[in-house]
Amino acid sequence: MSISEMFVSGVELMLLGMGMVFMFLALLILVMQAMSAFAARFIEQPASGALEESLPVGDGGLSDPRLIAVISAAIARYRTQRPS
Repeated sequence: MSISEMFVSGVELMLLGMGMVFMFLALLILVMQAMSAFAARFIEQPASGALEESLPVGDGGLSDPRLIAVISAAIARYRTQRPS
C-alpha cells in the first residue's frame, strides 16, 4: 500500500468518524428538544408575575454591623498574608 493510498484511507476514516459524531450530536439535540416539548405538556408554567412576588426581598442578611465587621476583618487578614 502506497503512502497516497494510506493518506486517502486516513482521510476517509476521519470523515466517516466526524460524520458519525455530527449525526449523533444532531440526533441528541432532536431527542432532547422532543423530550422538553413532551415534558412541557405536563408541567404547569407559573405566571411571570407570580415568581417575582414569591421571592423574598432583603439585603442578604448583611444588616448586622457585627457580621459586616467580622467579614471585613477576615478579608483584611487574608489580604495581608504572604503567599505560600
